[in-house]
Amino acid sequence: MTASGTHAGPHAGRGDADDLDVEEALALVRAPKNDRSGGPPRVDHTGRTAHAPDRPAGQEHLHHHATPWPEARDIAARAARQATRRPHVSVALSDALGLVLAAPLDALSDLPSFDTSAMDGWAVAGPGPWQIRDGGVLAGHAPPEPLTDGEAVRIATGARVPTGVTAVLRSEYGRTGPEDRLHATLPQALGSARAGGTPMPSHGQDIRPRGQECRRGDQLLPTGTLVTPAVLGLAAAAGYDTLTVVPRPRAEVFVLGDELLTEGLPHDGLIRDALGPMLAPWLRALGAEVIAVRRLGDDAKALRRAITTSRADLIVTTGGTAAGPVDHVHPTLERIGAELLVDGVAVRPGHPMLLARTKADQHLVGLPGNPLAAVSGLLTLAEPLLRVLAAHPAPEPYRMPLREAVQGNAHDTRLVPVVLRGEWAVPLHYSGPAMLRGIATADALAVVPPGGAAQGAGRELLDLPWDTAGIGVCFT
Repeated sequence: MTASGTHAGPHAGRGDADDLDVEEALALVRAPKNDRSGGPPRVDHTGRTAHAPDRPAGQEHLHHHATPWPEARDIAARAARQATRRPHVSVALSDALGLVLAAPLDALSDLPSFDTSAMDGWAVAGPGPWQIRDGGVLAGHAPPEPLTDGEAVRIATGARVPTGVTAVLRSEYGRTGPEDRLHATLPQALGSARAGGTPMPSHGQDIRPRGQECRRGDQLLPTGTLVTPAVLGLAAAAGYDTLTVVPRPRAEVFVLGDELLTEGLPHDGLIRDALGPMLAPWLRALGAEVIAVRRLGDDAKALRRAITTSRADLIVTTGGTAAGPVDHVHPTLERIGAELLVDGVAVRPGHPMLLARTKADQHLVGLPGNPLAAVSGLLTLAEPLLRVLAAHPAPEPYRMPLREAVQGNAHDTRLVPVVLRGEWAVPLHYSGPAMLRGIATADALAVVPPGGAAQGAGRELLDLPWDTAGIGVCFT
C-alpha cells in the first residue's frame, strides 16, 4: 500500500493521498534527476501535447502540477464535445424522460383539432331563452347535430361543439324553466346584455376554438429541449408516439481492490465496498445508462482487458490512481496508449483523480478510492463530461453565504457538503475523504477557494443530481 493508506474508511489507500502534501514532496525528491522524454504522447493539464517522462510506471502523475479545479471541469466538457457521437435515436414517450430533443417538436395537428367546450354546461345558439334539445354532447363521441337559433343542448367539457353554436353557457349560469326552456343568469361581468336587459354569454365564450394553441406545422419546442413531464404531455397532445432524442451516454464501472467485501461486516483487514452500490445510481442520476458494474480486484490484466473491450462511452474506475504496488490504472492507460487529459486536480478531497481518452468515442474517469473523494471526482470530471455527451444544458451557477467559516487548503479548492437552511449554506461535519456521513445528508457541495472562506462569504454551490426533478433519479 502507498502512504495514502493512512486514511481510514472504505477503499482507503486506493489512490487517495488527499491531504498528504508531504508524501507528494517525497515523491518529487525520489524522482530521477535526469528525466528523458519518451513514451506515448499525453496531454498535460494546460491542454498542450507532451511526452511522458521516462519514469517508473505509475509514478508519472506525481511529478507535475495538478490541474486547477475549474480548468479540470472545462477540460472534461471539452473532451466530450470532441468525442465521436452516437447517432440520434427514436424512443417511445415512456422512455424519453430526462433526454434531450435531437429534432424540433413540430405540431402534427391543430391544437385543439376541433372546437371544444371549455366547461360543462349548455351549448347555445343565438339569443335566449333557448329550447333544450333532448340528449347531450359528450367528449369522444360522434359529431353532434347542428343547432339552430333558439336551441340549446347539454355539453360536457372537452366535447366537440356542434355547428351553429354561439357560446357555451356554464351550468352555474343557467336555469331551466317551464317547457324545457333555458334562461341565462350569468353575472354581467362574465357576459353581455342584449336589449331589454336579458343576460347573454359573449360570442364564443367558454369555447376553445380549433388551433387556439397551435396550428399543424408550428414549432412547439426547439432542438436541445430537455424532456420533462410537461414536454411529454405536450408531445402526446401534439400527436407524437415517439421522440427523436440524444441517446443516454453509456457508462461502465470497474471496482478495483482485493480488500473489498460485497456483504457482511468488515473483518480480517477486509472492508465493505461503498462505491459499487453508490456509483451506478449516481451515474444514472447524472443521465447515464449504466451497462455494468464489474469487480476486478487488483488484477492488472483483468483491468486492461476490461478497458479495451468495453463498449461504454465512459469508463469509471475506483481507486488505483496513485503509485502503489497494486495501483494499476496509470500503467494500464500507458500500455494501451490512452491520452491523459487530466492527471490530478487541485481539489480536496479527490486530488488524485484523472481523465483519459481511451478511444475517439470513449473516456475513462479514474476516481480515488475514498468515498467522498470519489464523489468529488464524479462532480469534477464525470458530471461535465456526461452532461455534454447527453446535450444537457449547463446548470446556472448560484451562490449562497456560508453560515460558518470553512478552513481551506493553502493551494487547492475544497468541496464541502452543506445543507441549505433559509438563506444560508450550513457546512456539515464528517466531510473527510473517507467519510460518507456528511454527503448522505447534504443538499449540495460548497466550492471553497484556496485559503478557505469566512463566515457569511457567498460561495458557489454544486447541486446533487437528485435535487433536479425529472432528471435521472429523483428522490422526492
